[in-house]
Amino acid sequence: MRICVISDLHYKYIDPCPEDRENSALVLSFLEDAKGKYDLMILNGDIFDLWFDWRYGIIKQYFPLLVKLYELKQSGCRLVLISGNHDFWFGDFLPEYLGIELHSEFYEFQADGKKIYVCHGDTHTVNDLRYQIFRRLIRLRFIKRIFSILHPDLALGLGSLLSRSSRARKDPPDMRVRKNAGLLAYAGSIIRKGRADYVLMGHSHNPLAKEIDGGLYANSGDWISHHSYIEIISGTLNVKHYFINKENQA
Repeated sequence: MRICVISDLHYKYIDPCPEDRENSALVLSFLEDAKGKYDLMILNGDIFDLWFDWRYGIIKQYFPLLVKLYELKQSGCRLVLISGNHDFWFGDFLPEYLGIELHSEFYEFQADGKKIYVCHGDTHTVNDLRYQIFRRLIRLRFIKRIFSILHPDLALGLGSLLSRSSRARKDPPDMRVRKNAGLLAYAGSIIRKGRADYVLMGHSHNPLAKEIDGGLYANSGDWISHHSYIEIISGTLNVKHYFINKENQA
């Protein structure tokens, strides 16, 4: 089986800077090149910088990305999306119109003799209590209802402020170490329980693959700085980086 896992594209919908536009172009090129290459692509959270689909509308700035995902699906690639910390308010648009399977917390499956567990990872960092509280609040049903009755221009303007403040915050090095340690610890617990051979996450924006107790933890990194992804071909896992017309193994 040919599997690709990507995360943390953070595809922008408002005021993209030149770097964001370059990143978006790389994402679209990657998805174009993926046609016919993979049987399954897992979109492991923070694909969109924010997502909401109203009863009669979606965010038009995502149209180029949605077209590429639709074309990839039509080419025969199964698409699975796991919620991240930026994109979680999903309605019926993606599954009904694009055929994307949605999972709110994690997705686990078997392929080529490997048990594979995939989650975004934002609930498994350490020393991030404020975010964990915010995460619980922002996912409450009545918060989503309030957002839905706002005019989209106002709602998305407010959403961009939250997104920008989150992306502008730079964690000190020791905090990044602790966050990565939390992901590694959780991956280790899943592997030691015999639940998975491979544990795949995103969120940290730190691409890597690390052996743990006979299993493997891999992080798909991000498409802001690294343009990285996980590729599993016939059970063999590699973390790779994408460049226009060229791919290199990390």
